[in-house]
Amino acid sequence: MSPLPKPPLATRRPATDVSAAEALTPLIQTTYTSPTLRFFLNGNRVELHNPNPHWTLLDFIRDFHDLKGTKLGCGEGGCGACTVVLSSPKISKRTKKIEYLAVNACLFPLVGVDGKHIITIEGIGNVLSPHPLQERIAKLHGSQCGFCTPGIVMSLYALVRNAYNPDTGEFHLSEHEIEDEGHLDGNLCRCTGYKPILHAAKTFVREDLNGRLAPSTISYSKEDPAFDLTEISRGGCGSSSSGSCGKPGGCCRDKSPSSSSSGADSETVESSSSSLTEPDSSSAAASLGDEQEVDVGLTGAAYAKPMKSKETKEEGAKPENTKAQTALDAAPAASRQGVPHYIFKPYQPNTELIFPPSLWKHSKTPLCFGDDRRLWFRPVTLEQLVQLKNAYPSAKLVGGASEVQVEVRFKNSSFAVSVYVSDIEELQETRVPQTDAEWDALTELYLGANTPLSELEHVCKVVYSKLGQRALALEALRKQLRYFAGRQIRNVASLAGNVATASPISDGNPVLLAAGADIIVQTKEQGSITLPMSKFFVGYRTTTLPPDGVITHIRIPLPPASAKEVTKAYKQAKRKDDDIAIVTAGFRVRLDEGSHVEDVCLAYGGMAPTTVEAKKTQQALLGKRWFESTTLEAGLDALAADFNLSYTVPGGMAHYRRALALSFFFRFWHEAVAELGIGRFDKDIIDGIHRELSTGTRDDYNPLEQRVVGKQVPHLSALKQCTGEAEYLDDIPRQDRELFGSLVLSAKAHARIADIDWTPALALAGVVGYIDKKSIPAEANMWGSKYKDEPFFADSEVLAHGQVVGMVYADTSLHASAAAKAVKIVYEDLPAILTIDEAIEAGSMYEHENQLRKGAAVAGNMDEAFAKCDRIFTGVTRVGGQDHFYLETNAALAIPSKEDGSMEVWSSTQNTMETQEFVSQVLGVPSNRINVRVKRMGGAFGGKESRSVPFACYCAIAAKKEGRPIRVMLNRDEDMATSGQRHPVQARWKIGTTREGRLLVMDADLYANSGFSQDLSGGVMDRCCTHLDNCYNVPDVWIRGRLCKTNIHSNTAFRGFGGPQAMFIAEQMMHAVAEGLGLDVDELRLRNLYNIGDRTPFHQLIDDDWHVPTMLKQLKQSSDYEQRKSNVAAFNASHRWRKRGISLVPCKFGLSFATAIHLNQAGASVKVYADGSVLLHHGGTEMGQGLYTKMCQIAAQELGVPLDAVYTQDSQSYQTANASPTAASSGSDLNGMAVKDACDQLNQRLQPYWDKFGRDAAFKTIAHAAYLDRVNLAANGFWKMPRIGYIWGTYDAEKAKPMYYYWTQGVACSEVELDLLTGAHTVLRSDILMDVGQSINPAIDYGQIEGAFIQGMGLFTTEQSLWTARDGALATSGPGTYKIPAFADIPQVFNAGMLRIDENGEALTWNQLRSVQSSKGIGEPPLFLGATVFFALREAVRDARVERGVTEPLVLHGPATAERLRLAVGDDIVKRSAVERKDGEKAFFVEVA
Repeated sequence: MSPLPKPPLATRRPATDVSAAEALTPLIQTTYTSPTLRFFLNGNRVELHNPNPHWTLLDFIRDFHDLKGTKLGCGEGGCGACTVVLSSPKISKRTKKIEYLAVNACLFPLVGVDGKHIITIEGIGNVLSPHPLQERIAKLHGSQCGFCTPGIVMSLYALVRNAYNPDTGEFHLSEHEIEDEGHLDGNLCRCTGYKPILHAAKTFVREDLNGRLAPSTISYSKEDPAFDLTEISRGGCGSSSSGSCGKPGGCCRDKSPSSSSSGADSETVESSSSSLTEPDSSSAAASLGDEQEVDVGLTGAAYAKPMKSKETKEEGAKPENTKAQTALDAAPAASRQGVPHYIFKPYQPNTELIFPPSLWKHSKTPLCFGDDRRLWFRPVTLEQLVQLKNAYPSAKLVGGASEVQVEVRFKNSSFAVSVYVSDIEELQETRVPQTDAEWDALTELYLGANTPLSELEHVCKVVYSKLGQRALALEALRKQLRYFAGRQIRNVASLAGNVATASPISDGNPVLLAAGADIIVQTKEQGSITLPMSKFFVGYRTTTLPPDGVITHIRIPLPPASAKEVTKAYKQAKRKDDDIAIVTAGFRVRLDEGSHVEDVCLAYGGMAPTTVEAKKTQQALLGKRWFESTTLEAGLDALAADFNLSYTVPGGMAHYRRALALSFFFRFWHEAVAELGIGRFDKDIIDGIHRELSTGTRDDYNPLEQRVVGKQVPHLSALKQCTGEAEYLDDIPRQDRELFGSLVLSAKAHARIADIDWTPALALAGVVGYIDKKSIPAEANMWGSKYKDEPFFADSEVLAHGQVVGMVYADTSLHASAAAKAVKIVYEDLPAILTIDEAIEAGSMYEHENQLRKGAAVAGNMDEAFAKCDRIFTGVTRVGGQDHFYLETNAALAIPSKEDGSMEVWSSTQNTMETQEFVSQVLGVPSNRINVRVKRMGGAFGGKESRSVPFACYCAIAAKKEGRPIRVMLNRDEDMATSGQRHPVQARWKIGTTREGRLLVMDADLYANSGFSQDLSGGVMDRCCTHLDNCYNVPDVWIRGRLCKTNIHSNTAFRGFGGPQAMFIAEQMMHAVAEGLGLDVDELRLRNLYNIGDRTPFHQLIDDDWHVPTMLKQLKQSSDYEQRKSNVAAFNASHRWRKRGISLVPCKFGLSFATAIHLNQAGASVKVYADGSVLLHHGGTEMGQGLYTKMCQIAAQELGVPLDAVYTQDSQSYQTANASPTAASSGSDLNGMAVKDACDQLNQRLQPYWDKFGRDAAFKTIAHAAYLDRVNLAANGFWKMPRIGYIWGTYDAEKAKPMYYYWTQGVACSEVELDLLTGAHTVLRSDILMDVGQSINPAIDYGQIEGAFIQGMGLFTTEQSLWTARDGALATSGPGTYKIPAFADIPQVFNAGMLRIDENGEALTWNQLRSVQSSKGIGEPPLFLGATVFFALREAVRDARVERGVTEPLVLHGPATAERLRLAVGDDIVKRSAVERKDGEKAFFVEVA
């Protein structure tokens, strides 16, 4: 790289060659004379002199010790965890006030904050004085792990601030805008299932803003902007003369708010029944109220002042006075007859943080700052920008950086000179007419090239509302922009960026090309030039834009009012919201008076290396009469010729992309007919699917509620999570002399390492050292949860793309990351095995062949058993893997001690014991020298049960080597490449039945893709085998489980641990049998359900705790299943291109660590202090599932103290030795019983003091008296799960011990609507009924139910993992390519309930369970029920195939992506677009199941 000039105010050296230095130094000396950014952060003035040019806004924010609430979740603007709000001293012409923009801090250039006000989560409230949004989300259970919560709060905060009109005191806001206008489409949550977040947001509108909502209308006014007086400060504290400055914690002008809800007209619903268990009753719902009711069982504990034992002569005297009193952060008020009641403080707009008045005086001046590797320029006029580009054409122009920063972070791109252009107002000018005459005369529209896309959406909407059909091109553009990226990106991205980037899958470029748009460019030498879009794209990401050119406008021509012209746009992606296109299109056709094609443009993205026109098709259509079937046929045939994609086409999905190209035209042909009114058309084709506002219920009534247990207490950290005060691992303050690590990963799937050169990395600034296989003894280099078969560091050979080779560490994370990328590795390629099929063919298996045999299989008489069957069905079923996509990636921090080789290791882990053991191994010290700690995780889902271990070990090795603390936090792509995922599974099965549909025999081989090491694959396969029956009794069963050894990352535990894959295969078999026999699948299920007394394939008895038949009946009734099933059939009979499906599926999930019997134990310690406070430790870890909350509830219940008297600091190996991982849905069972055991011991010791002082005595009195009597106030509890102990190979029912302690059971029903032309779908409704026993905390359990269901829905629909066939790299390595469900994907109606009564209407108690509080584990079991969406989609596809005469059996593997669904329809378009696979050809992407 040529030398860069120095920024202003720095010592300059003469340039050594003619390049950037020579070109730019004169400009720096004359124009860009300031290197200082001046802005406000949460109301405080900040000046940054020559800041780090490699920093994003997020890097700057998190560099503050007290601003850790803004999180790094993905680094590519796809998850929203980093959302902050920006405002500028600029009055919007549209809204007449300052606008508050939610932006992705992980992308936003730091230079862009000059002259602006940044608001982070800390700026709007704290635990002591939360913003009403923060309080409402916390109290209404909208935060579980909490890592995503600050970003979601900030997105909502921007929406609320923008909705307020200070002149009228009204809010232009509705529930529709919250959900349907994309304000949350840039935020992801992996835990909650989104429902409680939307509920909190929508009730905020209904309740907090009640009576202050203005009707929402689209209007345009040319009036001059009026200043918002609440934005201009006068008075000492920085507030308006009558309002508050909004300072967190309170302003001197704040009124004292009442502690009431603003929902004056809320209704309190009190019901003793559930809509899911008693269909004729109303569901009980939590209520909002205006009375402050303190629940003394939960909050308000008082603690005694210190007292020496001899301060009083009276023996056993009560301690006097109170030294402190506590309260829960987000406590509900007292429940009413078992239904929770919530109190919210009212929202007062005048207490919001004001816009800093001094920023109105801020003068924008050109800026320049940087170092010897990167320079940033910020021109403020077009002339300055053009001059700079003329001087140095290679300068990279940057707006929102949504593309540039991704290239920097993930593609190792380096831009030596970057120019921020979003502060140039001339580039944002989009002028629209002011009078009706001007509107009538309008023939073209000039869009400001840098107008933010959010603003452009509104411009398009206004123009279309004025011009109607003449502005169809603008409406088409608006439609594309609405679903372009997330709201945060749309707030800063521009059309110019979209055009200049020249992405072949651009959303906007096909529309602009179809509309005949021109690009207006300014250069210094040529002045203003016009570049037609039709000639703009010349190659992959290559255009005719001059190197020194600046795009200033995009000109869109408008047809005359008399023209018969239609322009439309189309896009299909894996997920509708915030997703890049698979295929995108913009079409325009103009007809003459006789409706013949006069002009046509069909522009596509995703079909070639550039945005491209379908030239042959356009020529074929010219002159043809549009409304004739021959024209449509000619267009489809020509399109097939235009886009004859090969099987190996880059990007893959060749067949689907061709099918979409034809389907889009098919839809456009009909839309044009409809728009121009020239013939009859099928409304189905042009309507597509529509999403209504989501609704849903929970049965909030709990008849078994106790003083503390059973109450719907919000997650104890929820409010801290909502305010950004909850501390995650990377939020831990920086340690003295701390270093940052970055992993060096393999770039090959299988290869020998010929050479590694670390010197380029070590030569970089800030780099201190590295570790690799030589850093530890060879015998210490192997690890594994069961078999020690995985090296910490690759040794001479790499076995997977992304395998760890070493780690570089440096003084900053940016320096470490740059150094890791600089390491040079020479490989010698070896053959790689990626898929299960390849592993089977090569015989690449791990030694694991556990089997289950029942009936004829025990004696080996399966052939005889099959011979007795009337029908035999065989098949192969595949289900892909699933990434955990916890929002907090893996992280660790090792802090060495100078003494005895001891070390404190913080890790985002579910498994303190295993982390401790392997850290001690690599350090060569006993376990008692290693304290592993974890306070909370930002999600885990099994992904941090074992795969978190190496990262802690790497930190520990480096920390020992350097004697300094070492921290690591993985980037999202690194985490996904290294940490493994749910096992892809393939089943090869054979089922024998009677002709009436009774299952008789099942024979199955199950194959799991384990990856390059075994990890927990053996246990996963064992559970997979034990759940292949789901809820159905098969007399003769033989199941064999195999583990495939492949060259992908090592797959691991994931919520369900093999169970969801097995139950999915079971239900696929049921559908195949039902369709083969001509039976209704619901009837087949009922005929084969287990009955009490039956035995599973591993000979476990189905006992009295068997509720699935009852639950099926109850949910059928409450969901009106049979009527809706008839309605679906009627809908499908009258709709050819939209189909609906409905599915009702049960599940049973076994609870225990199954055959890892030694893990079914737990310890806990309870310490009572003399002041009456209680400290609780146990082996469980908190990852958002609410375990800490439940354990505190149990302790408070058992000890008779308020909930807030019990405190859990963290989980650590020094407090709880040999802790089992928090997994297998057993966290509450194991740890809860251990807590209870400790409390029982304490209660026994304290009983004499309760007898003495009475049950009404304060606990501080009891504790102090016991202390004076020298009673041990600390107890260690322990519990091991009884009864279980199945040994593989036991086929005698009399000898086989139970595998599982009990079954958690559930039933769900889902209804969907499918667009047959694209494969897109929506979930119309889902109802879930779960047997959770006696819930310890129904709110937390509902959160687990709904969150697991949505996660399961993702597993079986949108979450597709792909690898590149070329090099075996994981291609779906971030939110841009891997699509978890988003806000708009949840069921439109989403109901959940808990089993309360048996089939006779009698209340259930579950006392026979012998579990803690008679509760059941709930974390994993509901996940499989998300498959009801898959099977409903399958039903819709099946109806479509029957209607089209497709007779082949339907085989639909998981996940049911839009691609699979579209191609499964089997219609004429699918047949026309088929792609022939030639011998030896491999698809661009590979699925490994």
